[in-house]
Amino acid sequence: MSLSRVVVINDFSLKRGGATALALLSARLLRAAGIPVTYLSGDAGDDGVLAAQDVEHVALGGVPFATHPRPRALAQGLWNRAAEFQIARWVEQHDDPHTVYHLHGWHSILSPAVFAALRPVSARLVVHAHDFFLVCPNGAFMNFPAHEVCGLTPLSAACALSLCDRRSYSHKLVRVVRQLVQDRAARRGSPGAGFDVLLIHHSMRPLFARSGWPAECLFTLPNPCQPFSSQPLVAADHRAFFFVGRLDPEKGAYDFAAASSTAGVPAVIVGEGPERAAIARDFPAVELTGWRTHEQIGELMQRARCLVMPSRYQEPFGMVAVEALASGLPVIASSHSFLAQDIARLGLGLSVDTRDTARFAGALRSLAADDAHVAAMSERAIWHVGELCTTVDAWRAELIAHFERMLERARS
Repeated sequence: MSLSRVVVINDFSLKRGGATALALLSARLLRAAGIPVTYLSGDAGDDGVLAAQDVEHVALGGVPFATHPRPRALAQGLWNRAAEFQIARWVEQHDDPHTVYHLHGWHSILSPAVFAALRPVSARLVVHAHDFFLVCPNGAFMNFPAHEVCGLTPLSAACALSLCDRRSYSHKLVRVVRQLVQDRAARRGSPGAGFDVLLIHHSMRPLFARSGWPAECLFTLPNPCQPFSSQPLVAADHRAFFFVGRLDPEKGAYDFAAASSTAGVPAVIVGEGPERAAIARDFPAVELTGWRTHEQIGELMQRARCLVMPSRYQEPFGMVAVEALASGLPVIASSHSFLAQDIARLGLGLSVDTRDTARFAGALRSLAADDAHVAAMSERAIWHVGELCTTVDAWRAELIAHFERMLERARS
């Protein structure tokens, strides 16, 4: 094998969502395959898990720029000079022609400066597009105030003038500036970026193409699936509807709480975030568990009837959805998510505009009352989830194969 080392780069070394979970999983899987792995994180360090897996961990000691006072947060978000220097120094000291760099998340700590630091090795760099922050200022191709999918070309005049940000127009302008800085750092004005981009769903490709990314840079690799339960769950025997994820407005946890209250069905929310206090205040019947490990979620799911994924934006994939399906749980997915059409087409759940409380509540109520329908969807989920994702072993094999192809191209 010509691959000598993989450097996994990510803002965080502790699981905070799907992107970091996959970054950590890739490090563990690659190391288990006998490949030396360095996990380079923007934060202050992990909880010992990486060391226990024989993964070298280089922690840069940063914190999310949003935690800084506003002027410094703005400067750090646009360009983290300390991160640029530290990453560039590591590359200079440790790089060899058989090392591959795998970048996952950078917009919370590392900033667009990471692309400048990795410019000397861009031919051996692959960026994992877990979202749209590589191409879209608000990371979602959504007009959040209007609750509409955005059809504008990123960084066009119409894009810059669009009042699409979930916070304010001034915040949108900051994001536009950051996108311009990032675009310059990543592409240097060339037609392509010089690095590969892994897309987690094929429906992302047209949006990247709209942003000017050539087809030869884009590769689709569906996320791997780790079921919540090793044994298929008997969904029809249970009553509770589950949400798993960050309690941010765009994830739709509050929408789920409102719809479950309207429908009169038991609701369990697993996760943490800024909406927790509002949910607890407005919907006291909702069970809030906080963050749980994958194994603990599997235990909670023993009483689950269905999982909901009520994203308010174009969710590119939705890890929890396929993990639930692989466990035998039907899924109610937001019609804005890319998986929703696949789930509905295969009969594994429902596609609903989850921002519409009445419709969302109606979907919850219908599945709560129809054991036969839930049982049928549960059985189909076990058989057909493989059409939506890949296995962990296949995902690792494809990553390694892609890295090897990158090295072959770099040598040619």
